[in-house]
Amino acid sequence: MITEGKNIEWKREYVDDIKKTVVAFANSDGGMVHIGINDDGSVCGVTDEDETMLRVMNAIRDSVRPDVMMFVDCSCIEMEGKPVVAVAVQRGTARPYYIQGKGIRPEGVYVRQGASTVPASDAAILAMIKETSGDSYETARSLNQQLTFETTSAFFRKKGLEFSNYQMRTLHLIGEDKTFTNLAFLLSEQCTHAIKLAVFEGSRKTVFKDRLELSGSLLKQLESAFEYIDRYNRTRAEFRGLERVESRDYPVEAVREALLNAVVHRDYSFSGPTLISIFEDRMEIVSIGGLVKGIALDDIMLGVSVLRNQHLANIFYRLKLIEAYGTGVMKIRECYADSVMEPSIETSSNAFRIILPNLNYGKENNISRVGESTTYYAASMKKEERIKAVIALCQKKGFVVRKDVESALHISQATAILLLREMAEAGILVKKGTAKNLRYYLPVYCPTAQKS
Repeated sequence: MITEGKNIEWKREYVDDIKKTVVAFANSDGGMVHIGINDDGSVCGVTDEDETMLRVMNAIRDSVRPDVMMFVDCSCIEMEGKPVVAVAVQRGTARPYYIQGKGIRPEGVYVRQGASTVPASDAAILAMIKETSGDSYETARSLNQQLTFETTSAFFRKKGLEFSNYQMRTLHLIGEDKTFTNLAFLLSEQCTHAIKLAVFEGSRKTVFKDRLELSGSLLKQLESAFEYIDRYNRTRAEFRGLERVESRDYPVEAVREALLNAVVHRDYSFSGPTLISIFEDRMEIVSIGGLVKGIALDDIMLGVSVLRNQHLANIFYRLKLIEAYGTGVMKIRECYADSVMEPSIETSSNAFRIILPNLNYGKENNISRVGESTTYYAASMKKEERIKAVIALCQKKGFVVRKDVESALHISQATAILLLREMAEAGILVKKGTAKNLRYYLPVYCPTAQKS
């Protein structure tokens, strides 16, 4: 005799909880619900098999999301001479399935555990999402399906673009299973990924002057963050002869590109906020997510762009917030081209930091040291100071390589190459080796004491 188990469920008559069992089977390994069988296994049959089948199918169609109907078959069979409604459910391909109104949460997602239907754990739900959606955060289903898009819709209208359901599907805000994706979550009022801004006195994170935390649609966060920074981006005026010349602390274009980079390229699979810190001498923007696998910082400096969030970047491109892919870092550097100070970019396995020097602070104070601890902007040093710093490094280590100079002086690869080349041509350094083995020595420390 057939008994209840992981893939078999008995119901004496139709009850509303049948839809939970269907969800559990679709999320697990499939199964069969028999309506018309008592808990003890005796067959009682149903009084109106057509009415029962209609109620079952309507309940599943109206209450289960994503649509699971293609994996459900409802039929009437005869057992012991009595009509029994058999609901066969296959394992679905768009897991996790959930009860509409409950959302993709344990109270809405069910799985089979032995002969019981139980709520799925948060870990099980995330595992199902990853299994069916792959590793792309953007295209995975949002855990929150109660989303609104007033801000995003307004941005699209402002640009003369449509934001209908068709457009949302085209832009990948709605997936093939007709549910909202994580990309939709990022552009909704319900987005919990935040930007935290803080203004500090001096060059250390000791005394707050002001702070702000932003959440909601990334488009609104971007706009609000730019407006907040602009309030603290002073304008300095000086006279050159009869002409009044004004300059901002931070080039507006550099701020814009750094903000866009932080929003578009961050890794939203982590929940930490993007951090923007404004000091007297610099601005730091730290976003979660290191470089995309296979890409080095040198590649970024050359304008190579590999998008972590391709669909998000495409939306920003359509809204004309991004003009072209891979030009952001280059634009930031161009903004400082006429200054002795240079922006700095630092990366780790899970973070990306852009440091923008305050141009006016450097002019007003004529300093080379800014920031916390022993952080130096050697880019603000005069060439003689840079040369002295490289000589001191050589004396300490015995030799230097290009990356030593980049790291110690916080200058770009191109600037380090140029500086070392000029020092070698002037006889200050001796160049030995080639390619990856290229080293620079002081003449007194050079192994052969022979200049190349």
